[in-house]
Amino acid sequence: MALPVMLLNSASLWGRCCRHKVLHPLLGPLLSDSMSKLYSSYRRPGSQPEKKPSWQNTDFSFKKGIDVLKTQLSMLKKETKDYLIGPGGHPFSQYMLEQTRVVWEFRSQEDLNKWVISSDVEIGGKSKVYLKLGRNNQAALLYGTLNTEVPRDGETKYSGYCSMRAKPPVGSFARKKYYDWSNFNSLFLRVRGDGRPWMVNIYTDPYFSHQKDDLYNYFMFTRGGPYWEEIKIPFSKFFLSSRGRVQDDQHPIWLDKVCTLGFTIGDKVDGPFQLEIDFIGLLNDRAHTEEFAYETYEKNPKV
Repeated sequence: MALPVMLLNSASLWGRCCRHKVLHPLLGPLLSDSMSKLYSSYRRPGSQPEKKPSWQNTDFSFKKGIDVLKTQLSMLKKETKDYLIGPGGHPFSQYMLEQTRVVWEFRSQEDLNKWVISSDVEIGGKSKVYLKLGRNNQAALLYGTLNTEVPRDGETKYSGYCSMRAKPPVGSFARKKYYDWSNFNSLFLRVRGDGRPWMVNIYTDPYFSHQKDDLYNYFMFTRGGPYWEEIKIPFSKFFLSSRGRVQDDQHPIWLDKVCTLGFTIGDKVDGPFQLEIDFIGLLNDRAHTEEFAYETYEKNPKV
């Protein structure tokens, strides 16, 4: 008797999950900003849970829903047109000969809105981070103050970080999209820092579930001073920090399924920091032949 009940419960749960996946992209814009609170599971230690259900604050609007539907349909039309033309909306011949590509540049507030900043304030820390346009609106200025003081909540052990992360690309009807960087072999940046090290992070969505939390990093050391510096980072130099190993032929970086890119500072030094970013691009350096940036040794070398 227990088996049929379990099957019915699992079928009902599966149905609810499927309906959620289908309806959330359509109803999400109608629910104002209450959906983020509804699906947020983080609560600071010691704080009281919210007594009023967040769905009671939902503001349904039929007119807003129609406007959202028109916007999503226009996005779908453009995506279909670009797909018929070629990869990324470019002819295939042009795509194959592409040597450089600027993915992000910072010239207006709209460019800044494509990024999200965060710090240890989310876990009770005291670091501060800000993002604004630089002089003459020609760069993004990421600045703030790092504070390694650990919050006194009895649970948090480490603190002192600030980060800047690009919003992942989203298709029509809230479909997940990816950046395809498989046609390039290097990341190219033009930055001006204050001498402090930054970690460049690449988030990917690999093909296998056991690699879902893979995160590729590279330590970028800025030299400081009034001059801009151009930094070229071959993708082979990114190491896989999420599982304590470097990326190699057995664990390659999935350049065709890049979710987003970010910068993090957490060098355990209290005080102000500053980083200016002119643009972030990709480069296909044909002179670069390096396959693996780290030293490898044979386990049983033959003499």
